[in-house]
Amino acid sequence: MTRESSSLDNLNPFFTPSSLLADQAFSRTAGAPLVAGNSLRLLRDAAEHYPLWLNAIRTARHCIHLENYIIENDSVGREFMAALTERAQAGVSVRVLHDWMGGFSVNSPALFRSLIQAGGEVRTFNPIRLSNPQDWLTRDHRKSLTIDGQTGYVTGVCISARWLGDPARDIPPWRDTGLEIKGPAVAEIIAAFAQAWATCGTALPASELSAPGDHPEAGNISLRVLATTPSTSGMYRLDQLIATIARETLWLTDAYFVATPIYVQALCAASLDGVDVRLLVPSSSDILFISPLSRASYRPLLEAGVRVFEWNGSMIHAKTAVADGRWARVGSSNLNLASWISNYELDIAVENTEFAESMEAMYLADLDNATEIILAGQKVKPVYPLNRRRTPRAYREKGSGMTTAMRLGNTVASALRQQRVLNTAEAGLLASMGMILLAISVAGLYWPQLLAIPVAIISLWLALWLLARAWHLRQRHRPPSLPTKNTEEKPPEG
Repeated sequence: MTRESSSLDNLNPFFTPSSLLADQAFSRTAGAPLVAGNSLRLLRDAAEHYPLWLNAIRTARHCIHLENYIIENDSVGREFMAALTERAQAGVSVRVLHDWMGGFSVNSPALFRSLIQAGGEVRTFNPIRLSNPQDWLTRDHRKSLTIDGQTGYVTGVCISARWLGDPARDIPPWRDTGLEIKGPAVAEIIAAFAQAWATCGTALPASELSAPGDHPEAGNISLRVLATTPSTSGMYRLDQLIATIARETLWLTDAYFVATPIYVQALCAASLDGVDVRLLVPSSSDILFISPLSRASYRPLLEAGVRVFEWNGSMIHAKTAVADGRWARVGSSNLNLASWISNYELDIAVENTEFAESMEAMYLADLDNATEIILAGQKVKPVYPLNRRRTPRAYREKGSGMTTAMRLGNTVASALRQQRVLNTAEAGLLASMGMILLAISVAGLYWPQLLAIPVAIISLWLALWLLARAWHLRQRHRPPSLPTKNTEEKPPEG
């Protein structure tokens, strides 16, 4: 029996013999139910995202919910604010949620002023507060947009001209991936927005909420909306589960790969068990220290047979996974502790063969603009899988000239592909750390006040905060005082 003809496989793509048990495992691990009856559109890069978003905003009639880690005060950000302001002036309920740290250096109150004056509501997630230093690590890293409760977008794309590149300076656009969603799952995206929105003020009005059952079916795709929150670890457990149950392929794209040893071991174990595990990451990152940290974990992966590729463009910011041509994930979560443990994240996990095949085709196209990292003496493998029972579908329409040209280009590029030998990544990272520690030591010896004063200030601040927290907790849990006894002696009776 083939995959396509199995009715159990249609229920849950991963476990044909025990689909109900698998659905339970996915639901409990991810903390999200499987929602059927949706349609999906796969979006590549900001050039496909921004026109769709702006058109959807300009045609909104009831409500707009925009949640994004970065809304930059540049030409792109101002165009979005102008479109949102026009809708707010027309009576549409416009709500915008952005992260304080994400926009710390790139936006300003002036960016949102016209929208607020027009009646829109803008909230900043978790602004700096000296009273709660431990909360600084919690960020709203989600990127979503919903229009009138009917159409939703979940992606890795932020609202910034950086995602479009700079042709005048020969800087290519950032590589990113997102989804347009229609159907019952949109209600789950709105619920995720309402969850984060309520942390910054009053809750979302009931008139802007709905349940999946309130939406008509828009297609045949089943998916899960993974709205993770700090300390829940749902995505961490799900990523490990996927690495455990993948049987043929597990292809990952990640912008800021700094995985835990446990997850690295899960990838290594899958590869040693015969799974084609691939990891596509940036060759250079917008966060300077990320690339050295990522490269430090290459060696155990490569020694276990995991194939590692570095993107040759300016930046690859996508966060995607596709496994066995049956399961795929697109969203905001990176493979690091910040996304797994401390952030608000939003991802879509899709259980549909046709969509997963489109994700595979997009992945193979991406590898044509990537350099494979190999160990010295390692045997070079072909980029395209030789043991797959089907050919991945192109993510564009079949039969188009673009598809034919893309396949021809892929074939030529595969023949000319270059590899880079991993030899100095660990040494470079250790040398950098050693130089930093040496500089700190020299500063401490010759200018001790440079270290002592900041340490004293931080210690004093933390001490005062801890004492204040202890006092508040003691006051909150103090037992109610007992009524005092009347110590005055009563006069003798009679």
